[in-house]
Amino acid sequence: MRVTQSGLDLNLLVALDVLLEESSVSRAAARLHLSEPAMSRTLGRIRKALGDPVLVRAGRVMVPTPHALAVQGEVRSVVERARALFLGGGQVDLPTLTRTFTVLANEAFTAVTGAALLGRVTREAPGVRLRFLAESHVEVPALREGVADLELGVIDTRSPEVHVEHLYDERMVAVVRAGHPLLRGRPTVRRFAAAEHLIASRRGRLEGPVDTALAEQGLSRRVVGSVGSFPASLFVLRESDLVGLLTARAAPLAAALGLETFDIPLDLPALPFGMAWHPRHDADPAHAWLRGRARELMTTGREGQPPR
Repeated sequence: MRVTQSGLDLNLLVALDVLLEESSVSRAAARLHLSEPAMSRTLGRIRKALGDPVLVRAGRVMVPTPHALAVQGEVRSVVERARALFLGGGQVDLPTLTRTFTVLANEAFTAVTGAALLGRVTREAPGVRLRFLAESHVEVPALREGVADLELGVIDTRSPEVHVEHLYDERMVAVVRAGHPLLRGRPTVRRFAAAEHLIASRRGRLEGPVDTALAEQGLSRRVVGSVGSFPASLFVLRESDLVGLLTARAAPLAAALGLETFDIPLDLPALPFGMAWHPRHDADPAHAWLRGRARELMTTGREGQPPR
């Protein structure tokens, strides 16, 4: 902010962080326990300090300016470091904690673990909200730029400073509709390869590890298309004779739709599941608490048993 040292007000940083997260004066006011007029005055002070409108109206909503988006990650980092400094000693009062954490995760992972994580978090800290973001089809340094606080699932970040913690290895299973021809008899590798396949890929890929494993045996398959997420693929599979894939831990999603799963007759590499975060969160006791809850959930499974 372009302000003199004597005029520096760190409360403006907190307000700016909330305004950019909510993109709404009224919601930001509620979060900060202020009246809307008071929040509007605060926004005016922020605009003056930054020399930028920060939030501008687009139809019925407000959207951040390019400059506001550019500084959002830095603002979030400063606010979180300040929280860690004043909390000190690694202690956090969970019953009074008011915070919104943004979690980046694959949609199938969120569908399987989201309810359990939300339940554990809100029971201990009723003032905490979790905002789940889906993975993007483009590579975005979400942790480094402060777009997300924590990433869960298969971590493929290319940011060297990001901390990655491996929690367990997952395997894939095949998914088909009930009554699919592959379910009659043993699904051999040749029968599997001869079927038509659907890929779930956020980047729209039309091949993957299955094709590599088949090629090693002199076989190939016909991929007829791809969809952007595993949950979406299940609805396509339910209405077709296509074969899809799903993580073993997400098999209940398929069962809920009347789909069947079976072991893939190939030696595929395991998927390393874990979590990742930016090192600016290391000293934040609230973030450490969230990591602990996610770690506990991911390593024990939904029913208190280790993941398969």
